[in-house]
Amino acid sequence: MSLQDRLDAFKADFEGRKAPPGVVQVAQRATAALVASGQAGRALHVGARAPEFALPDPTGQLIPSAQLMARGPLVITFYRGVWCPYCNMDLLALEEASAEIRACGATIVAISPQSAVSSRKVVRDMHLSFPILTDFGGQVAHAFGLRFRLPDELIALYKSFGNDLSVTNGEPSWTLPMPARYIVGTEGVIAYAEINPDYTQRPDPSELLPVLYSLADSPAA
Repeated sequence: MSLQDRLDAFKADFEGRKAPPGVVQVAQRATAALVASGQAGRALHVGARAPEFALPDPTGQLIPSAQLMARGPLVITFYRGVWCPYCNMDLLALEEASAEIRACGATIVAISPQSAVSSRKVVRDMHLSFPILTDFGGQVAHAFGLRFRLPDELIALYKSFGNDLSVTNGEPSWTLPMPARYIVGTEGVIAYAEINPDYTQRPDPSELLPVLYSLADSPAA
């Protein structure tokens, strides 16, 4: 079963049986507004130069992107947080494909605005073989064109569920990255980009492999 098939099954079950009244409508309005804003089209895409960054992993060690790209292509996934079941299913699918991705010489990282404490829990509970780097305040997400502020009615909904992102992320902006996945070649140029203003829609990790194969065959990845 593909990742999207799993997400669709989860969504149908949640929206059809489990969601409290009004929740689905608020989430759908927020998603529709983000889609209509056109922000996904303005984010960085294939051919653009990826911003350099240096972010801490869950242990506090600073990880520079240049160091990662010195090893080979870099696969980056932007992760909203531990509270998002769609995002967690996405990470698990990426983990399932991680051996094939590494066989192409690539390194994988997730980037999230959530605290290191939350990221340590995710890595431990999901048995991830790649780190989740902390993007405090979403500065790297902003550089990629992905950061957006949640609308007020969605903020109120999250708070009613006890999901206070000002606590989870350790700062009060109530911003998140749009879910996105990138491949950055060793020269720092984006070779693959998939940005999803609708957080329930995600590309299958298998889509990364043809691009990685092509980079492996190229004299300059």
